[in-house]
Amino acid sequence: MDNIAIQVTNVEKVYKLYDKPSDRIKEALGLGRGKHHTEHHALKGVDLTIGQGECVGIIGTNGSGKSTILKIITGVLNPTRGDVVVNGRISALLELGAGFNMEYNGIENIYLNGTMIGFSEKEIDEKMDAILEFADIGEYVYQPVKTYSSGMFVRLAFAVAINIEPEILIVDEALSVGDVFFQAKCYHKFEEFKEMGKTIVFVSHDLSSISKYCDRVVLLNQGTKLGEGRPKEMIDIYKQVLVGQYAVPEAENGRLLDDEDLRRAAAGGSTAANGARAVGDVAAADNTQPGGGTVENPELLEYGSKKAVIEEYYITDDKDTRTSAILKGNMFTIHMRVKMMEDIQAPIFAFTIKNVRGTEITGTNTMFEKAFLESVAAGEKCEVTFTQRMNLQGGDYLLSLGVTGYENDDFTVYHRLYDVLNLTVISDKDTVGFYDMDSVVEVRKAE
Repeated sequence: MDNIAIQVTNVEKVYKLYDKPSDRIKEALGLGRGKHHTEHHALKGVDLTIGQGECVGIIGTNGSGKSTILKIITGVLNPTRGDVVVNGRISALLELGAGFNMEYNGIENIYLNGTMIGFSEKEIDEKMDAILEFADIGEYVYQPVKTYSSGMFVRLAFAVAINIEPEILIVDEALSVGDVFFQAKCYHKFEEFKEMGKTIVFVSHDLSSISKYCDRVVLLNQGTKLGEGRPKEMIDIYKQVLVGQYAVPEAENGRLLDDEDLRRAAAGGSTAANGARAVGDVAAADNTQPGGGTVENPELLEYGSKKAVIEEYYITDDKDTRTSAILKGNMFTIHMRVKMMEDIQAPIFAFTIKNVRGTEITGTNTMFEKAFLESVAAGEKCEVTFTQRMNLQGGDYLLSLGVTGYENDDFTVYHRLYDVLNLTVISDKDTVGFYDMDSVVEVRKAE
């Protein structure tokens, strides 16, 4: 246990739900027969091990149990069954209001939070300047926190959380209400904590942040841990869950599927949803390259209802040559050929480009670009092209393609290919970040 910060073993959380308050009283007093409640299983036998110095992200749809597991780890909730062992001082930033007295002012709440963690008044006094400087809410710190905006509340809460020298920092989506500058400030602090060997557990719907900061990602769904592994792979599966294109595979002998099992099932195993398969595997079998002249990912994820199928895809440069390498500043075109397997009203065609860490850099679709297509009959094919100038920095990127639409006002994925092609940008001049603004720079001596 020396190198383990958090150990969660077979944790379950069951809530009793009553139709009316009197049912709770009847059951407590033993009046009547049977149960007067229904049970909601927020967590179902979750196991989790987090090592010291790890940054672990927890993702999942609303109601998957993310916040519940964090509250159990921090001691806000007790599990119905199972065990939790924590090695180190925890500082947690949960939902707004957690750990704060709304009637107290900011200063009083700083002392309240500090003493709850175990600091003396003198120790809090020593940290007060750093807390106030980071929060940067001015004279509002002397006002009751019930008068704060959500942004001010988060500023103070995060300032307290990171300045009490935690060994384990837990953050639950709270930063989403802060302004962009404060968020950048917080993420910089994350990086400092990682460099210091602190343990971070991070829940967020911001997948780019999850991909950038987390060493490992845990995917929860309806109270069950679907799996854990590298950020990109777990995010790929999560995206399928989001659009209802991922069927949870049955595990042998009741064990949870591991990272590779999940990827296999999602990419084309017998239990995968809607007959999904790996295009790369098919290409290898018939010695063809759908992307001809480009570098195809052998581990791409493919899913969708297959009412429309992306049959061919490739990239061409400004000389109309198929390639996977584009010179920075030059025009290039992404090509898709899509066959309709059924009649479809107004299909939408899309592409996205990510970096190798999984952060979405750019992308568009025919709906955004107002390139509308009316109904298409079964058997018909569409040629789709996206032409643009390459302004990304030099390096390697991943291209994803998709065809979607709306059926009875519900978003539907017909066919989606994640990270289907590698795109290399060749550059002799890079700027800061992902994108080159193509600045015109002049420097001259002042008169």
